[in-house]
Amino acid sequence: MSFTAKDVMGLRQKTGLGMMDCKKALTETGGDPTAAEEWLRETKKGKMDTRTERTTGEGNICVATNGSSAVIVEVRTETDFTARNENFVEAVEQIAQLALASDDGDITACDEMGKLVDDLRITTGENANYARGFKYTGGNFGQYIHHDGKRACLLQYEGDIDDATVKGICQHIVFHDPMGISADDVPADKIEQIRADAIQEAKDTGKNEEIAEKMAEGKVRKHLQENTLLAQKYVLDESKTVQELLHEGTTITAFTRYTLGS
Repeated sequence: MSFTAKDVMGLRQKTGLGMMDCKKALTETGGDPTAAEEWLRETKKGKMDTRTERTTGEGNICVATNGSSAVIVEVRTETDFTARNENFVEAVEQIAQLALASDDGDITACDEMGKLVDDLRITTGENANYARGFKYTGGNFGQYIHHDGKRACLLQYEGDIDDATVKGICQHIVFHDPMGISADDVPADKIEQIRADAIQEAKDTGKNEEIAEKMAEGKVRKHLQENTLLAQKYVLDESKTVQELLHEGTTITAFTRYTLGS
């Protein structure tokens, strides 16, 4: 099967690879564009696999919803230049859409998601990897992605909250990084560690056991107020707590906050 310059250009536009690579692929596959695309993927993937040890300190976070479910995913690459590229951003969005078919909770990349990551390695010449993802089903959802694509929040709630407030709460979570929704969500061992550290600090200043324990309880309460979502002062209006933003019968049930690479 022969091929034309138009065929080469079409393959280049579809794969993002150079003219010479596309011409060679078509030559090797007798001009079959589908086979040529697969040939490029297999050939280039072998080269890209040798780069998987490279550090992927940049990337993009994306949120996708379909009404009944919502996901948040993170895909990493080597450079900010690539992470901001339109094709990279679009691929991450496609990965998020595919993730909606996953089970609830932590998302394992499916074959289709892996193929999109492989294509990113091929077309960008950089290492890329699917880092993580999480899915919720049921209730209502809110989201916020910072303009750099490196910090984001997916919020699940029950009840009625206006769109602006939902977005504001998500922004608050991104910037204040609460330990949980309320004190009930903070692991007991974490609270005990805070208490133990506070008791030791008080004793180091000469306080006896009884006074040290009282001081520690006060520090635990203050820590929980400052580090749990509902008790925190709202980032956009510090005269209110996040709890005071919610109408009666409205509850925040869960949230996932991602910062790229952490």
